[in-house]
Amino acid sequence: MAYTQKQIKEMIDEKLRSNFGLAPEDADEEHIYQALALSVRDILQQSNSKFSREVTKKEGKRIYYLCMEFLMGRSLRNNLYNLGLEKVVTAVLPKYHTTIDRIYNMEPDAGLGNGGLGRLAACFLDGFAANDYLGMGYSLRYELGIFNQKIVDGWQTELPDFWLPGGESWLIPHREDALEIRFGGHIDERWDGDYHYVEHRDYSTVRAVPYDMMCAGPGGKAVSTLRLWAAESDGFNMDDFNKGDYMRAMEENSMAEILTKVLYPSDNHQVGKTLRLSQQYFLVSSSIQDIIKRHLRNYRTMSNFADVVAIHINDTHPTLAIPELMRVLMDECGFGWDEAWDTVTKCMAYTNHTVMAEALECWGEDLFRTRLPRIYQIVCEINKRFCDRMTELTGYDYEKVGRMSIIKDGYVKMANLCVAACHSVNGVSELHSEIIKESVFNDFYTVMPGKFKNVTNGIAHRRWLNQANPRLAELVTELIGNGYVKDASQLSKLTAFADDKAVLEKVEAIKLANKQDLAAYIQKHNGITVDPNSIFDVQVKRLHEYKRQHLNALHILSEYQWLLDNPNAPYTPKTYIFGAKAASGYFLAKQIIKFICYMADVINNDPRVSDKLKVVYLENYRVTVAEMLMPASEISEQISLAGTEASGTGNMKFMLNGAITLGTEDGANVEIHRAVGDENIVIFGMLTEQANQLRARGYHPIDFYNSNDTLRRAIDGLKTGFKGCSFSDIAQNLLTTDRYMVLADFNDYCRAQRDITEFYNDRDRWNRSSLLNIANAGIFAADRSIKDYARDIWGLDK
Repeated sequence: MAYTQKQIKEMIDEKLRSNFGLAPEDADEEHIYQALALSVRDILQQSNSKFSREVTKKEGKRIYYLCMEFLMGRSLRNNLYNLGLEKVVTAVLPKYHTTIDRIYNMEPDAGLGNGGLGRLAACFLDGFAANDYLGMGYSLRYELGIFNQKIVDGWQTELPDFWLPGGESWLIPHREDALEIRFGGHIDERWDGDYHYVEHRDYSTVRAVPYDMMCAGPGGKAVSTLRLWAAESDGFNMDDFNKGDYMRAMEENSMAEILTKVLYPSDNHQVGKTLRLSQQYFLVSSSIQDIIKRHLRNYRTMSNFADVVAIHINDTHPTLAIPELMRVLMDECGFGWDEAWDTVTKCMAYTNHTVMAEALECWGEDLFRTRLPRIYQIVCEINKRFCDRMTELTGYDYEKVGRMSIIKDGYVKMANLCVAACHSVNGVSELHSEIIKESVFNDFYTVMPGKFKNVTNGIAHRRWLNQANPRLAELVTELIGNGYVKDASQLSKLTAFADDKAVLEKVEAIKLANKQDLAAYIQKHNGITVDPNSIFDVQVKRLHEYKRQHLNALHILSEYQWLLDNPNAPYTPKTYIFGAKAASGYFLAKQIIKFICYMADVINNDPRVSDKLKVVYLENYRVTVAEMLMPASEISEQISLAGTEASGTGNMKFMLNGAITLGTEDGANVEIHRAVGDENIVIFGMLTEQANQLRARGYHPIDFYNSNDTLRRAIDGLKTGFKGCSFSDIAQNLLTTDRYMVLADFNDYCRAQRDITEFYNDRDRWNRSSLLNIANAGIFAADRSIKDYARDIWGLDK
């Protein structure tokens, strides 16, 4: 997409005049950023409109991807790069007395997600466009993104993330497409011959207003759209206001708009549960109504809906799309039950993202019935018909059918509804897909095995290599050309340089330069001086017990204790780097953060180890920080208990940037291991079946504590604590419960740390392995994932 410097400057100048009433010489950097963003947005709109018309003309299938979170990060750099405009804009900006990097830093992260789920969804928008598929995401326009994390005396404090003032330039409001969403009330039904009439009365309404954010694919021909719904009160109660009941009038407004105030409100109380359920229905009702409006605008009939529409449910949060589509088809489009069910089952597919029972959402039946009366009726009928069918297919195995039931023991089970209704159910790594067949959904799998598939996750490789690591991207392009930008499998051509010493020295030099950049960031933001020549050992991901940040921290504590005992022993300097946010109500996770921060403070200020060991906790970890961190990382910590991580995508980003994985055989680590070979990864810990066998025999963590002096001393150090603060609650949890078997894997983890340090010290071998990790990362591109979905699940022919 070719634009000259003159054209770009004219576009920016016009936006400054028309939107801000400013002459170019009067604009500050905030105005320049806003004007540039609006200019790029116009280009994206033009491309999107043209591409959409082309798809409609040839009656191509459209993919609608529903997810509660899209962790988009910043949009400007990604869109400039994919549109091929980064160089020309870089050349234009000095005319405004600024630089491209300064303008990039004006944009806040669009933190509309919590972690891997949201980042995956964002990568898939890129993948849709890269493959020329007309894909559209649906989510909520949270007024406050995932919270800003502030570490105060080691404790995570959540601050509001006001992302809209700088982020709304990318949002295009479409108030003309606003929809009414109904909650509560009562349902009246009657029959007139064969026609079923449903009347919903005494309901409350919320207005759903759409805002579109666009994401360009490489070359800019195809553009994906993310439609975000904002909740507004459906009017204002003037009667209450005029009676002087001002608070009641305002309260009604506020209660409606709170639906899209915050991502994932705490649900450890009834009000929180009600809000979460309402958020989920608000998302799916808005989206399903919008999808049908779009379809009718293009085709004027619903008869071909399932032929040209694929709706994807990403995790269980959007599950209510199933009964909502049934509702609209029956109550508003005149479909009978069988015709509506046939349409729903043909166009709906579901991706599972967890093996943990507590993450498979269930809603109390009373809450569900009260808040969503018509949806409850439809789910009850789905359940009745499904259970009747399963009773026949299982040979009247009522116990099995009971486990498969959508409604049981006063709860409505979202995952069971997904599996019952969707034509496809997939996991997100080979191991995860096998686990859900063997355990989580085994009852379903034995009856309907053809539904179950695997699509391993992928990442937006252009963002995580070409944009985040331009030094490395320049070298890769120099070596193999730029074909890998569109086709990540071409990265395999780098294997030809695995024994080229000059190339390996360049790879090492690039890594050092990136480490120096990160060290400067750490010095500025943490006040900690780290040695770029030390090993950068990194674990960044959501803080959760199953991800086992406390295993990493426990080993660091044991290493610190060893260094104090052996001050003259040879030791390769290490910098351990953490970054993670804990859910606001997750007390133990917050305690683990505090443990790491307190330990880091003691270690970093101990002159006996200051030139050997440093620990850094990066506050407020987010996409923009990750884009700096991944290129500088050398060891990728992927240490969840085998069988607990569905896939992981951070592991892929590290790999793409040349880090070596230190991990368990869990999630996509298994496929990374196969891709790079035994010699280019360090594996430790129990396999999934070994962990299951230990649990079945009876896991007693105290036995490991009693039999391992190093472990016992580290746990005792936890009890003693740091700076006068004991962490005996973490120690007690590990000694008595240890759900994720930290103590069982501790000894082998220590062995793996020794092995990878020895590996690192063989610089030729390490640099060769780094290059081979990059070369074998192509299979983990989101472009490949989307092609797999298109071929195996969506039935999408280009």
